[in-house]
Amino acid sequence: MNIILFGPPGAGKGTQSKYLVNKLNAFQISTGDLLREEIKKNSDIGKAITNDMKNGKFISDNIVNKLIENLISDPQKKNKLIFDGYPRSLSQAKNLEVLLKNSNQSIDLILFLNVDKEIILKRLEKRKIIENRSDDDSHTIVKRYEKYMETTQPVLNFYSENPNFKEIDGSLEIEEITRKIDTFINV
Repeated sequence: MNIILFGPPGAGKGTQSKYLVNKLNAFQISTGDLLREEIKKNSDIGKAITNDMKNGKFISDNIVNKLIENLISDPQKKNKLIFDGYPRSLSQAKNLEVLLKNSNQSIDLILFLNVDKEIILKRLEKRKIIENRSDDDSHTIVKRYEKYMETTQPVLNFYSENPNFKEIDGSLEIEEITRKIDTFINV
């Protein structure tokens, strides 16, 4: 089962993705984790990512698409993918369809965790303290949230027409969100 889980930064995608990975014996594709790994390596891509993040920008589709292409084409991960925060743009969504089609796969479920900006700000400020995440200062959070909503609206429109699309109130407690997801995956 391939699932897309998306929503604004701080919506709880990572928490729910980890749950789905364990429940479905699947593999998480987290663009955030992939990007942080490149930063940790201090590669040229990592340096470009750091610069963009500091300026509240999203990373270019080319970089992100390249990072996930190898994961999608891995035969061990076939039909066991949980996309955490990807796709973020319409071009990424269209690229994902091509990559999946080329590997004879499809998306079984699309989950959108919808959360308003004030709740996101509170969550990310708390996460910054707990996880010591440098990308979670309030100025950057606001820029990322606004850019996310602007960039992702076409993705939301693209997927909302799909019969597998489900919107979940991301301001609910973690356990309530998990219960809603369980009703959709029917496992």
